[in-house]
Amino acid sequence: MLKSYFQIAWRNLSKNKIYSLINIGGLAVGMAVAILIGLWIYDELSFNKSYQNYDRIARVMQNQFINGETDTWSGEAWPLGAELRNSYGSNFKYVIMSSWTDDHILSFGEKHIAKTGNYMEPEAPEMLTLNMLKGSRNGLQDPASILLSASVANTLFGKDTDPIDKIVQIDHRLNVKVTGVYKDLPYNSSFADLTFIAPFELMVKSDNLKERLDNPWGASWFQTLVQVANHVDIGQASAKIKDAKMNKVRNSSSARFKPVIFLHPMSRWHLYAKFKNGMEAGGRIQYVWLYGIIGIFVLLLACINFMNLSTARSEKRAKEVGIRKAVGSLRGQLVAQFFCESLLIAFVAFLLSLLLVQVSLPFFNEVADKRMSVLWTRPLFWLVGIGFSLFTGLIAGSYPALYLSSFKPVKVLKGTFRVGRLAAVPRKVLVVIQFTVSVILMVGTLVVYQQIQYAKNRPVGYSRNGLITIPLRTNEINKHYEAVRDDLFKSGAVSEVAASENPVTATYITNSGLVWKGKDPSLQEEFVSLGITSEFGKTVGWQIKEGRDFSAAFPSDSMGFIINEAAVKFMGLKDPVGEMIKWGKNGSYKIIGVVKDLVTRSPYEPTKQTFFYLGGLSPLSNLNLKINPHASASEALGKISAVLKKYDPATPFEFKFADEEYAKKFDAEERIGRLAGCFAGLAIFISCLGLFGMATFMAAQRIKEIGIRKVLGASTFNLWRLLTRDFILLVMTALIIATPLAYYLMQRWLQNYLYRVEIAWWIFAIAGISAVIITLLTVSYQSIRAALTNPVKSLSTE
Repeated sequence: MLKSYFQIAWRNLSKNKIYSLINIGGLAVGMAVAILIGLWIYDELSFNKSYQNYDRIARVMQNQFINGETDTWSGEAWPLGAELRNSYGSNFKYVIMSSWTDDHILSFGEKHIAKTGNYMEPEAPEMLTLNMLKGSRNGLQDPASILLSASVANTLFGKDTDPIDKIVQIDHRLNVKVTGVYKDLPYNSSFADLTFIAPFELMVKSDNLKERLDNPWGASWFQTLVQVANHVDIGQASAKIKDAKMNKVRNSSSARFKPVIFLHPMSRWHLYAKFKNGMEAGGRIQYVWLYGIIGIFVLLLACINFMNLSTARSEKRAKEVGIRKAVGSLRGQLVAQFFCESLLIAFVAFLLSLLLVQVSLPFFNEVADKRMSVLWTRPLFWLVGIGFSLFTGLIAGSYPALYLSSFKPVKVLKGTFRVGRLAAVPRKVLVVIQFTVSVILMVGTLVVYQQIQYAKNRPVGYSRNGLITIPLRTNEINKHYEAVRDDLFKSGAVSEVAASENPVTATYITNSGLVWKGKDPSLQEEFVSLGITSEFGKTVGWQIKEGRDFSAAFPSDSMGFIINEAAVKFMGLKDPVGEMIKWGKNGSYKIIGVVKDLVTRSPYEPTKQTFFYLGGLSPLSNLNLKINPHASASEALGKISAVLKKYDPATPFEFKFADEEYAKKFDAEERIGRLAGCFAGLAIFISCLGLFGMATFMAAQRIKEIGIRKVLGASTFNLWRLLTRDFILLVMTALIIATPLAYYLMQRWLQNYLYRVEIAWWIFAIAGISAVIITLLTVSYQSIRAALTNPVKSLSTE
């Protein structure tokens, strides 16, 4: 019996090739989208799960209370690791102090490469359960050692050379011995960029941290990672250590910030990285839900196409149902037959969708910044895929099966059966749902694009044109700064040169302890600070609002500040130029100028209060250059490279354009926009497939009516208007429903940004007009074709 059901289903598919193509094609596209989104969600949910201790590893974080608000920091003070080990050791198996992942120069012989890595304490490889290919996880016990990833080891030494015990140099100043090689860490992990690990103690000694830090508890420069003991709950351990820092700073100025230490589990690093007022406020988990819902809706659109076309063709199959019932078929058997048809379509569509996924995956990975692959060898993938197809087939075929099997055989065989107007209502409702979803996706894509452009067009307070930043990995350029500067000018490649602590597009150093006239004693100050050379302002093109810029002609500027407008407002100064500011043990600084706010952090957030000061050359780790506007960029970069190679020949030449670095701040939102745009386009495509099928069927159903109207003098335009009117009404209904829903949803999304756009009316106009035009283009072909048919031919078909 089951075999005969599938045979009948296959005959029906073969007989009605256009409808079969539309059904299978629509379902395949919908299923492909659902599979791609499913792979993306799987990748997000499996983030960091490659580490065996995944559920017991946590990052130590802190909340600080500043002027009634709670700031959450992931940076910690250097002595915190020892404090956790000494006072709370029973709660932890490992406590690891670590630097942040940063670029460094690794050298072996004449080979020099720039790679990212960390300085970490010796137990880190064990905590991260590194897969050691050579050596052991205990390699960092030697304070002058290094562990390399397999890719870095192959680059430095080649595949045929044993790297163990080879001497490598870090940043041309630290000689270390290779004591281990580990397998590269997965791309979907927080340590994907950990291509080497050196001992934390090596960094402490080489940077003279013990001598440099007068108040080590006040410098939150490092990250602290822990693995809780097997018998301890992370939440309980977090509660026990909350006062670990407060107990050490109780008698210092840092106590006014009331620091509270807590643990953030590795299982939540990726999806719940956002904090607001000291509490988790979501993060990428919002995108997991968003794309999951989009995937469900896109698949639902494909199922709707199947339902619509199946029920629309009900009259064609009415006699078949009547005859089968007359010869004794039960309704359950008919239901089973129609379900077999939908399941056959679903499985064929699933196979086609796998092909579409394989072809589109490289593009999807590029857009989504992933390295996913189809899990061909995983039994779970096939089990889920087959179950997914079965579920899709049952959902898509449920309404047609129940509807078609309900026909009365007596009416059908007597010729008195008519579908009736009410039978078209469910189909119309489904078309409205299709276009409601499509319009919401269109509006969402446009709002994301508008928000990105709004933030991009925000005045940044400096000029990015021709501005490049060169990271100074070693101290060689600093040693010969003036000579380097002179040679760069002589080369004609640049018009301005300056050095700074951080690049202008990514300032992250903050300071407190500032005192000024009229300061409220209860005010908890926190300023972004940037050490620079005197030419920095001219190089980046900042705008002086009051006072003057730094100048080498004024030696007193070494004790001067330039502050931004946000700082003036924060400090409550009416006439800031000339005011004195006390800053820690460094003495009193005079405000010599005020600049317009520079957007150096998130373009979606208000600019923080900032001060600029002349820093010594040793801590300045970025060279900022303004390319000569009269020189070509490629020639200028070649000349700049030659100058830097002259003074630091062993360091690879690296540079970053300020406009490109600023553009990276929009990567996440642009990625959302691109993916949403792709999904919106596919949703519209699927909806159009359904409309095309419906228009084809309705044109065929009304062919005699069209012939009679043509004989009576109806024009082609009148017939086209008659056939398209119903579809336009359905789309307009969808627009009325979609507009308030889309506005509400996008307003909720925009609440994530303090600096956000107002949703413009033209977005809904564009979405509405686009939907109408797409509908007209989709149905006009069949409508015009039917209107041009010879009425003699259409009326003689009986």
